[in-house]
Amino acid sequence: MRILYLLFAVLFLLFQAAPGSADPIFADTAECRSQGNFCRAGACPPTFTVSGSCHGGLLKCCSK
Repeated sequence: MRILYLLFAVLFLLFQAAPGSADPIFADTAECRSQGNFCRAGACPPTFTVSGSCHGGLLKCCSK
């Protein structure tokens, strides 16, 4: 059973995200988020409108 704790610790260290690793890599995503908007795969929520694209055109940029 001790091996499970060791395995869990090793897996945790392997898959630990470094700070800043979630930064957007697409220019359109960076532009969308810099304006205070967010990206979404489906339709924007009812009070938001589509103001562009994210992730190379795969997602929609939703703004208030």
